[in-house]
Amino acid sequence: MKKKNQNLFVEELVKSVQEDFLTRQKDRKAFEAQWKLNNNFYNGEQYVNINNLHDLQQLDKMYYWQNREVFNHIAPIIDSRLSKLCLVRPEMDVLPASSDDDDKRTARLSQDILRNVYEKLNIPSVINKATHWSETCGTSFYKVVWNSNSGKAVYDKEGNKVYEGEVEISALSPFEIYPDSCLNENVEDCESIIHAKSYSTREIKRIWGVDVDGESIRTYGLNSKIKDSSQSSAVVIERYEAPSVDYPEGRLLVVCKDHLLYEGVLPYINLADGKRGFPFIKQTCISSPGCFWGTSVIEKLIPIQRAYNAVKNRKHEFMNRLSMGVLVVEDGSVDVEDLEQDGLEPGKVLVYRQGSNQPKFLNESALPNTFAEEEESLLKEFSEISGVSDVLANQFSTKNLSGSAIQLLLETDGTKLQTSTDAIKLAVKNVAKMILRLYKQFAVLPRLIKVTGQAKDVTYWKNSDLGLDDIQFMSDSTIGDSLALKREQFLQLLSSGLFKDENGKVSEELKFKVLELFGMAELKTENPQEN
Repeated sequence: MKKKNQNLFVEELVKSVQEDFLTRQKDRKAFEAQWKLNNNFYNGEQYVNINNLHDLQQLDKMYYWQNREVFNHIAPIIDSRLSKLCLVRPEMDVLPASSDDDDKRTARLSQDILRNVYEKLNIPSVINKATHWSETCGTSFYKVVWNSNSGKAVYDKEGNKVYEGEVEISALSPFEIYPDSCLNENVEDCESIIHAKSYSTREIKRIWGVDVDGESIRTYGLNSKIKDSSQSSAVVIERYEAPSVDYPEGRLLVVCKDHLLYEGVLPYINLADGKRGFPFIKQTCISSPGCFWGTSVIEKLIPIQRAYNAVKNRKHEFMNRLSMGVLVVEDGSVDVEDLEQDGLEPGKVLVYRQGSNQPKFLNESALPNTFAEEEESLLKEFSEISGVSDVLANQFSTKNLSGSAIQLLLETDGTKLQTSTDAIKLAVKNVAKMILRLYKQFAVLPRLIKVTGQAKDVTYWKNSDLGLDDIQFMSDSTIGDSLALKREQFLQLLSSGLFKDENGKVSEELKFKVLELFGMAELKTENPQEN
């Protein structure tokens, strides 16, 4: 009887999660339709719209002869924004809480851990992927978790290896995240969040040890083309519940079809003051007050893109009439079917009925200036709304300017992306905090790490060496701060004598930093602190 009651409890729990997931899908459908529309416009499929059911539908031609070409300006604008945002790579500097030696060692160790993780997990590529999603859909997420089966093997017990464990960071699209309410502005405001992702049945068996009946699913790509999946797959639903009266440490439920794969407390102590929370960090293109989902700049560009396509196509239709001509014939005077099929090719003998009026071309006026004016106006709107403009392309405005003035223009141009830049910085800052908190929770065994800035030195550490409460994070990376500009500024400060000690010498450690900045760190092999 007890086992029967337990099975009934599991069935009801799985059913409640599945129903909750379906409800959240319906609540999010309008936002999801906009994301799909954004991606269609980015990929050049621009004759689509959202109907009243929040589904995408194709827009048909009014006449068979209409031009329906796409003159995609959205894709190069987003690509240009992404190339500029790729320069935003905040280097996290962990500042000591005081001048005490212990605080300095803790801060230095924390900074070395972060830099080691950034290099090992190739964090820049993760940021690029998240930024691509936030630019096209308006929102993206980082998921920071702990993988106990990763890292170095500590020992082998009867064929079962035990690993140190490592942090894992992944970039998620908004299609995978379902908040309990779209009116919650921040992740921390949600009482629960669902992460739904499709896994192969083989992977489900490997991770959770459960055999699940999968199916070969047909998914729609970003450009609405059908992609067949030959692998048997199933959707795994992870519902993270915030701490409450009933569940003081929160709760995590993992469900797939009619199986309960996992039930337990929130696994990660990743918030301030040793609290458990969701492993998600949100990044937006343009934040929307009072809404969980951000806004993509593509949403603002779509009306302009539609108007631009219409102007260009009507312009080409007008030019076709001018070049091909519109022939006026009297009814019954010529073989109309022959003219429709072959037109008036050079050398054609046109026979018309005796006594009827001679066929002639309809007089067309020259192409109106309105087309060119409207096209130019729309191009300016593209630049103004997107925040992307090519300063150096306007040679007439820069040929008489000094290098400093041009640099100032470039920096001013970069400030148009400040909102997206700040969102990336804040997200990366929160990712760094979660990384250190997970190491504080799970790195119970001594670990080996190479000390940054010292070519041969390594150090052992464990979680008790990390003190997170007094650590601050600082990030100064901006779009305008190119590597060449940083080098030039550093050389100017170095020549001014700012970095010299009381004996007029530069420390060995600073010399190593200079070589590292110029990409020649291999020339300095000895330990700076030994000199």
